[in-house]
Amino acid sequence: MARVALVTGGSRGIGAAISKKLKAEGYDVAATYAGNDDAAAAFTAETGIKTYKWNVGDYDSSSEGLAKVEADLGPIDVVVANAGITRDAPFHRMTKEQWQEVIDTNLTGVFNTVHPLWNGMRERKFGRVIVISSINGQKGQFGQVNYAATKAGDLGIVKSLAQEGARFGITANAICPGYIATEMVMAVPEKVRESIISGIPAGRLGEPEEIARCVAFLAADDAEFINGSTISANGAQFFV
Repeated sequence: MARVALVTGGSRGIGAAISKKLKAEGYDVAATYAGNDDAAAAFTAETGIKTYKWNVGDYDSSSEGLAKVEADLGPIDVVVANAGITRDAPFHRMTKEQWQEVIDTNLTGVFNTVHPLWNGMRERKFGRVIVISSINGQKGQFGQVNYAATKAGDLGIVKSLAQEGARFGITANAICPGYIATEMVMAVPEKVRESIISGIPAGRLGEPEEIARCVAFLAADDAEFINGSTISANGAQFFV
C-alpha cells in the first residue's frame, strides 16, 4: 500500500515540483493551496493530484483539512511543510501586519500542519516531517526580518521534533533552498536576476526539481537515520 504524502503550498512553484516528484516515487499525494483556485484546478487536471484549500495559518482550518485528506487517502505518513509567503520591507518600515502575516503562515503554519498529525505518526511508529526553510533563514536578508525569522525558527522546529520523534520512527529534517527559478524569481527584472546569479558560485539559479529530489530522499523509508538535519541546496552560495 502506497504511503500518503501531503505537500502544503503544493500546487505551484517548488511545491508543485515536490508533489509531482513524490507521485512519481509512488506516493499518494495531496497538495494544499491558499487561494488560487484556477491554478489549483489546472494543477490537478495536469497531474491527477488532488488539491485541498485551507489557510495553514489557522489551526482549526488545518485540522479540518488534514482530517479530510486522511478520510480520502488514509493516514498521512509524509508531511512537507512548504507553504510560505513574503511581505518584504526594511525593518523601520515594516508594519505589524506584515510581521504577523509572515509569522502566521511560515512559522505557526508549520505547527498547525504537523501538530494534528503527530500523535498518529507516533502511534504508527513512522513519520517523515520535511520543512522547506530558506537560505535567508540561515544568513538573514535585507528587508526580510520577518521572513528570515520564520525560516530560522523552522530550523529550530525540526531539530526539536527530531529529538522527540526519533524513538517512534519519525524523522524531521529541513531543506534550505537558495535562489530557485520559480515564477516569482523569474518575474524580477533581468538586471536584478543577473545580480543574484553573480553571487551564486554555480553560476545559475536552482531548479524546483532539484529541491524535489532532496525531499524524495528524506521521505524514503530507509532515510531513518537522517534526523534533525538541514540540507543546503544553494549552489555553494552559503555554508553553515
